[in-house]
Amino acid sequence: MSSSTASATTPAVSPSHDTAGAPGRSDVVIVGAGIVGLAHAFEALGNGLSVTVVERDRQPVGASIRNFGHCCITAQDGELLGLARRSRSGWLRAAAAAGFWAEEAGALVVARSETEAAVLAELRADRGEDAVQLRTAAQTAEALGRAGGEAAGNLVGGALLPADLRVNPREAAPALARWVAEHPRGRVLWGTAVTGVESGAVHTTRGPVQGDRILVCVGHDLDYLFPDVAEEHEIERCRLSMARAEAPAGFRTNAAVLTATSMLRYDAFTTQPSAAPLRSEVLGHSAELLGIGANVMFTRLPDGTLLVGDSHHYDATTPPFVEERTYELLIAAVARVLGVPDLRILERWQGVYASSARGPLLVRDLAPGVRAISVTSGVGMTLSFGLAAATFDGTLAATD
Repeated sequence: MSSSTASATTPAVSPSHDTAGAPGRSDVVIVGAGIVGLAHAFEALGNGLSVTVVERDRQPVGASIRNFGHCCITAQDGELLGLARRSRSGWLRAAAAAGFWAEEAGALVVARSETEAAVLAELRADRGEDAVQLRTAAQTAEALGRAGGEAAGNLVGGALLPADLRVNPREAAPALARWVAEHPRGRVLWGTAVTGVESGAVHTTRGPVQGDRILVCVGHDLDYLFPDVAEEHEIERCRLSMARAEAPAGFRTNAAVLTATSMLRYDAFTTQPSAAPLRSEVLGHSAELLGIGANVMFTRLPDGTLLVGDSHHYDATTPPFVEERTYELLIAAVARVLGVPDLRILERWQGVYASSARGPLLVRDLAPGVRAISVTSGVGMTLSFGLAAATFDGTLAATD
């Protein structure tokens, strides 16, 4: 884990030599410098291969920097849990190599009703006490900066999920991109749009880039290159409303903080017996939050500020307009968890990621030596390095 500091602003990624010269040839050509593409570049370089990453923007600006920086390991289930566990070790190796902050801080799931607490107790029975560590109301209040007297307020308890990781999303992808670009066998071609992909070559606005293996890791933008594939997998864009806020004075934990609405979104929780009663309970007291697809959660950046959010809106294209009521609902919900009357908001933005009702992953072989890999749910950061490891050991099977 790196102890490097990071500001709230996105670090600039200097193109330096990365855009210079003829595109040439590499063992692996990766389209897309988001976290999934960069994780694959990291894994390929670790396997002794040469890599060229092709990216139309001048620095990472998409889903990989607009999220909570929460590597959500324990809340996954089934195949995704295995990939998430593999991803965890990849994140730690990448952080050590590229020098970005990654902390084994876990996730704190807050329970504010007996039904919420029941879901957490059931998950502990499923996964064991090491994976799910129950917390009292007082312990949960202390972690939130609400310790003492009546500060626990409406808290019933909570659970720490220690396997979860925290990174700064504004630092991690840019730092990893710099590491790839500076590696003797790595290149990143910034400001280079892809015009076509075929076996052995990626055609770009700087000329063709040849490669024995081509990986298309462009997330929700797959429809720009392969619209038929994206439509067949029913890929949509999920728009998120997020903000950065000043943290209350007593708040210190680097754990990601999740709530009941989080429990309604992740499979490890939704498969528990008390999940259905929980949904009915939340619908009864927070129907408006469920109406905006809320996952009320927050995470602390190294500078002490909080990333807060988020809502979910699904469509083929992301409209630019966000109703202020969406932010009002989210900010008020986070403030209630923190036990404060309000939060001072410093920034607002829209996140975006690929989503599909057909499943959380698209892995499609498009031609000999050409594969598209997109995470079509909100766990791209979580799964990225696990997918990369499975790609290069040959265990990542096509999904279509």
